[in-house]
Amino acid sequence: MQNNSIKQNVLVINCGSSSVKFSLINPTTGNTMLNAIAERLNSPQAILKITLLNSGSVENKQFTEQFIESPNSHKKAIELLVEFLKQKHLISQIQAIGHRVVHGGEIYCQPTLITNNVVDNIDKLSQLAPLHNPANVIGIKAARLAFKSLPQFAVFDTAFHQSMPEKAYLYGIPYKLYQENGIRRYGFHGTSHYYVANTTAELINKPLNECNFISAHLGNGCSVTAIKNGKSVDTSMGFTPLEGVMMGTRSGDIDPGIIFYLVEQLNYTIEQVNKLLNKKSGLLGLSGISNDCRTLEYAMLEKGDKQAELALNIFCYRIAKAIASFSASLQSIDGLIFTGGIGENSSYVRSNILAHLTLLNFSIDQEKNLQIKGGKSGSISKSNSCSCWVIPTNEEWVIAKQSHQLLIEQNITAINQIQ
Repeated sequence: MQNNSIKQNVLVINCGSSSVKFSLINPTTGNTMLNAIAERLNSPQAILKITLLNSGSVENKQFTEQFIESPNSHKKAIELLVEFLKQKHLISQIQAIGHRVVHGGEIYCQPTLITNNVVDNIDKLSQLAPLHNPANVIGIKAARLAFKSLPQFAVFDTAFHQSMPEKAYLYGIPYKLYQENGIRRYGFHGTSHYYVANTTAELINKPLNECNFISAHLGNGCSVTAIKNGKSVDTSMGFTPLEGVMMGTRSGDIDPGIIFYLVEQLNYTIEQVNKLLNKKSGLLGLSGISNDCRTLEYAMLEKGDKQAELALNIFCYRIAKAIASFSASLQSIDGLIFTGGIGENSSYVRSNILAHLTLLNFSIDQEKNLQIKGGKSGSISKSNSCSCWVIPTNEEWVIAKQSHQLLIEQNITAINQIQ
């Protein structure tokens, strides 16, 4: 690898169906030089927002914002970002590109150098993640055109969960559906669960491969993962991100017979069922107000809204049930970890969840719990309780670090479209 100290940053790209997020990160320190997001792509309202960060502590970072109207496509958004990077003389500081890819199937259990064959495989896996992988492929192809001389890596959301045993990932359906069609539980949010497990292991001064955790990533999407000796052994999301606990707009686990009832008795189409379970259920569906936990807490606490209270109570109970169920995967536990937008910021949700887990010896320190939000981390449990932590996730830094690590391990220098 070139010994070039100037090229020290990794550009992390996260493509959604109608958005692209960018972060320029030093993989060693985690310092972020730039954040950008292109939203509402493929529409007249498409817009790109770029935030350039100066060095210094998080509290003292200054930023400038640039709005570039109508980056109508993923490709155009990446082209506009490249132009901005050139204007600010930042291109020379990029050593590699790291892509978040949602689904790696059983093919990819590690971060991977992107080649033409890898792109083809990610595209084929779109049948398992039709809302995510096609957008990931679009972003990868656009970035390979824009950064032809830079190595690019894929970091998969599902990779961390490839260590699950068969008893955790197989469904109780005919085995040939797994053999022939790959129908099994894959799990998601793997990069987030991996990051918070590593961070908590450092906090308790214990090697990760000796640590047992239960990690709860709670945001608009939610998942709970059992981590044994540093590896995922079970997780709540399954074949798709719809399975598991109740979420912002997703139902989570339901009786599959409800789908047949909706179609056969209530004349729903399959498309309507899909939209109902993915976009109209969860906190939004039960409250009738919002999928935003902050909005529901305000409605409950300030307005006495009973429907908001019901939605939050069900949300917390279902998560507590999932956490308790994963005790079957572990012989001991070093701690419970909360992360994600809700997990990091909602003292109410954390307190409500832990109130259901006294049998597992979880006891919350309410004063500590109330103090932790807005990016802070720390313990929220009493001294005689099983340990409980709030750890802000940083998936972008994981992608940057793993891309940088592969760059070194594989001795990769500037390239021209590796075949």
